[in-house]
Amino acid sequence: MAIVAERAFTSRSTLQKIEEGDPGVGIGIYCAVLQALGLLDGLSEVADISKDSVGLAQSTAQLPKHIHLKRSPKSSAHV
Repeated sequence: MAIVAERAFTSRSTLQKIEEGDPGVGIGIYCAVLQALGLLDGLSEVADISKDSVGLAQSTAQLPKHIHLKRSPKSSAHV
């Protein structure tokens, strides 16, 4: 724990807060800890919509069941 705290430029007590899920810890500290653990590359997947199966299912459920297309008016001038 001391090594990770040192590499993340934070304190051991802040690491304990992270472990407890304390919402008061800033995202920058989380990033520094992820970097210290070699896990920063995985951060880009956190908000990746293609990996959010629940969100995709909810979005799909909100789509209309039927789509009514407007037809263009027929031309009355035939030559």
